Amino acid sequence: MPIAPRYFITGTDTEVGKSIATAQLLRCLNKNNIRAVGMKPAASGCIQHGDILINDDVELHRQASPIQAPLALVSPYRFLPPISPHLAAHEAGVQIDLSHLIDCANQLNVYADTVLIEGAGGWFAPLSDSLRIADLAVALEAPVILVVGMRLGCINHALLSVQSILSSGLPLAGWIANQVDPNMARHAENLDYLSKNIPAPLLAEIEFNPLAREGCLNEKAIIHLQLQK
Repeated sequence: MPIAPRYFITGTDTEVGKSIATAQLLRCLNKNNIRAVGMKPAASGCIQHGDILINDDVELHRQASPIQAPLALVSPYRFLPPISPHLAAHEAGVQIDLSHLIDCANQLNVYADTVLIEGAGGWFAPLSDSLRIADLAVALEAPVILVVGMRLGCINHALLSVQSILSSGLPLAGWIANQVDPNMARHAENLDYLSKNIPAPLLAEIEFNPLAREGCLNEKAIIHLQLQK
């Protein structure tokens, strides 16, 4: 079965390595001749570069893919303050438009075989007073990849996220274990428990490494995605 035209990358929380996981998967897909490009629908914490707002996560995506799609498509909403997008949008006098995000994602599929859409924060993080990350994923009809930040408390956060994702009606294509805490006690035991209790394949493990931003997921991630029904 071919790779889906898009996947939605969400996380158990903020700062769990969604961008690193997305970049590594982008490199893996492109390395295996599957043209893939990243998308960050709403990015806060940008820096001003001339007349353009630049976001570190978006730049990481762009460096991980040879496909240089227009910035307006890969990052439709960008804000300066490093705060929740719904607050940043409100301060900027901007209303995040769901239909516009869907249109951008559709246009990106002209450039690539698959689009990796990275959310902000966790599954229920807000984009506006009435719109959440989960609503965007559902509207995009995208299989979900969950990034689990491996640290104390990750089991509860992961299983709650999995329950919410499956309740939305979207398929959980798989999950990625990212070792955000190099000193996590009983890492192997926690990973084993999650592997037995998340009803989706473990696509990859990302070890704690200062060079993780430049890494590439193992090809088994693609194999698992291709086997999804």
